[in-house]
Amino acid sequence: MSDIKTLAIERLNILNPEYRDLIEDIVVANKKIYLSLKTDKSQVDKFTKIKLQIEKELIGIDGIDSVSVSLTSHSDSKKQAADPKNITKGISEVKNIISVASGKGGVGKSTTSINIAIAINKLGFRVGLLDADVYGPSIPKLIGGKQKPKISKTGNILPIKKYDISLMSIGFLVSEDTPMIWRGPMVITAVNQMLNDVEWGELDFLIVDMPPGTGDVQLTMAQKVPMTGAVIISTPQDLALIDARKGIEMFKKVNVPILGIIENMSIFICPHCNKESHIFGFEGAKIEARNKNVDFLGDIPLEIDLRESSDIGRPIMYSKSDSIVSKKFLDIAKSVVNKTMSTSKSKKPNIIIN
Repeated sequence: MSDIKTLAIERLNILNPEYRDLIEDIVVANKKIYLSLKTDKSQVDKFTKIKLQIEKELIGIDGIDSVSVSLTSHSDSKKQAADPKNITKGISEVKNIISVASGKGGVGKSTTSINIAIAINKLGFRVGLLDADVYGPSIPKLIGGKQKPKISKTGNILPIKKYDISLMSIGFLVSEDTPMIWRGPMVITAVNQMLNDVEWGELDFLIVDMPPGTGDVQLTMAQKVPMTGAVIISTPQDLALIDARKGIEMFKKVNVPILGIIENMSIFICPHCNKESHIFGFEGAKIEARNKNVDFLGDIPLEIDLRESSDIGRPIMYSKSDSIVSKKFLDIAKSVVNKTMSTSKSKKPNIIIN
């Protein structure tokens, strides 16, 4: 595969010597070439043509089935690095930023994020939701539509508007089956662009659906974005709680207040016999909250309606707002808002700008 990578670079050099200097990263895997190209967002048409030229040239390499070229903007990167104000310019009119995080995947973090965002909106607040999971974006699926964001007159991205909230995800910009084979710095660049190159406008709350774990994105967001607080999602299972503890400790170390823990998949009630089953354990997250001296925000049961509404892209908080699960999301939203207001009045966390 390394020979193919070398051959690809040589072909680009022959096509146009200047193209080689634009390459940010190139990866060859499973008979596919993934290439990231540094671009100037003020010359979108020009770089779109370059992207098509490169894809046409590299697809001719023997043993390669497909070529994917991603465009990343770095035109203002030096200015942003020198001026900390540019790091948060896109969210300058956002009053509160809430991180929804988990130590591991598969605990229902994205489903919880979208329903909490809608619930807070139903309480009368202006709400946005940023899907910060570049490798596995879920929000496009959860809102039931693959829409392409439009560009404003100033060249910035306009968020998708649905269910009365503003939305942004890398999933709106790439096809559903396109894997993001990017290294850490490229992912951070993409997240920064979704924060700063998007016209979020005036929002009372921006909910950030974080990727699972405690890696580069989580640390960068926690250090460079003025977070009001973080909400931790976990199932009652011991395995999930081990990773949830890591998330709690990470936010504590970067001085982001923990608003509380939500226990997802807390209980299953059989629709036939009404028997209660604690499939993933009993009150594990509630006990963990007490042990870590953080608030327990509530529990969400494992229900078929919640799964089905998510699969068809109509969040249960919107499609069945009077359901038991929706009422639980609304109660959790009220707790998050109340704790946010009390946190905002207290001393703000120290934001570290590298």
